[in-house]
Amino acid sequence: MTFLTSVLMNRVITTSLLTGAVALSPVLSKIASAQTLNGAGATFPAPLYERYAREVRKKYPDLKVNYQAIGSGGGIRQTIAGTVDFGASDAAMKDDEIAKVKNGVILVPTAGGAVSVVYNLPGVNNLRLSRTTLPDIFSGKITNWSDAKIKADNPGANLPNQPIKFVVRADGSGTTFIFTNHLSSISGYFKGRIGANTAPRWTLPNALKGKGTGVAALVKSNPGSIGYVEYDYATKNNLKSAELQNKKGQFVAPSLASANSALSNVTFPDNYRVFIGNPEQGYPIVGLTWMMVYKQYSNPTKADAIKKWINWVLKDGQQYNDDLNYTKIPSDVVNRVLKTVNSTVK
Repeated sequence: MTFLTSVLMNRVITTSLLTGAVALSPVLSKIASAQTLNGAGATFPAPLYERYAREVRKKYPDLKVNYQAIGSGGGIRQTIAGTVDFGASDAAMKDDEIAKVKNGVILVPTAGGAVSVVYNLPGVNNLRLSRTTLPDIFSGKITNWSDAKIKADNPGANLPNQPIKFVVRADGSGTTFIFTNHLSSISGYFKGRIGANTAPRWTLPNALKGKGTGVAALVKSNPGSIGYVEYDYATKNNLKSAELQNKKGQFVAPSLASANSALSNVTFPDNYRVFIGNPEQGYPIVGLTWMMVYKQYSNPTKADAIKKWINWVLKDGQQYNDDLNYTKIPSDVVNRVLKTVNSTVK
C-alpha cells in the first residue's frame, strides 16, 4: 500500500466515524434525556394513575411512570423514606408526617371519588343503610342480617337470619380513612370505639381482612358479607353497593354524579389538605386523593420530569377522570396547585 493510499483510507475512516457520531447523537441525546418516575401508594386512585401512566407517553414518549398500589400508609412511609419519586395517599399527610420529609413535600390533589359499601346478600338487590345502622354494623353493635335496625331500613326485604361477615382492609389504607372518617363524623359511638384511621383496630367478630383490592374479592366470594371499596372497584367486580343515607336524610347510591354533588362545595386551603367527613349533599362517603411530590430532588432533570408529570396530570390527565368514575379537581384549584409546583419544585 502506498503512502497516498494509506492517507486517503484514514481520511475515509475518520469521516465515516464522524458521520456516524453525528447520526447517532440525537439517539444518544434522547436516551440521556429519557426519565423514569417511580411512584407508590393509594389503591383508591390506582386505576386512574395507571391510565395516566399510559396516556402521558403519547405526549411525552421519553417519560415513563411506574406506579405501585401498596396502600396510602405505604405511600406515606415511602415518601418519608425518600424511596419513591412521588407518593400517593387518600389520607392527607398529617403535620408530623410532613415534618419528617427532609426534602419538603407538596400535596397535589388529583381526583375525588366515592367509597362504596358493598355486600353479597343473595335475594337482596337494593340494600339501604341509615346513618345510625351503618356505623352500628361496623362498630360491631349489629352482627346479624335480621337485626331490627336493618329491617327498619329495608321494609319488605328478604333479609336472612345469619351472621354478618365483615370484610375490612388488612393494610394501612386511605380508603379505610375515608370510610372511618365518615362513620366517626356521624356516630359518637363509632368515633370512640374505632375512630378515623388508615389502620384502625377493628372490634368486629371474625372479620375477614384483605390487602388492597382483596376486599372486593373477599366480598364477592363470601355470601353474607359486607365491606367497603372504591366505587370503580365495585363496578368492575359487579358488586352490589348499598344506598346510604346522607345528611339531608336521602338514601343515595354511589355514582360519579352523587360524588360530584358531595364534593361541589369543598374549599381547598393553601396546603390543599381537605378532610370530608359529612358532606351537605350527594353521596355521603367521599374523599380526595393526593400525589405527594418533593420540593427538592437530587438533580434538575428529575425535578423537571416531576413538573412535566404533574402539569400533564392536572391539565391533560383530568379528562380521563370521568371515564373511570373519579371527580375532577376544579380549574381554579388546578391553577393554584400548578403555580405552587412550578415555582417550588427544584
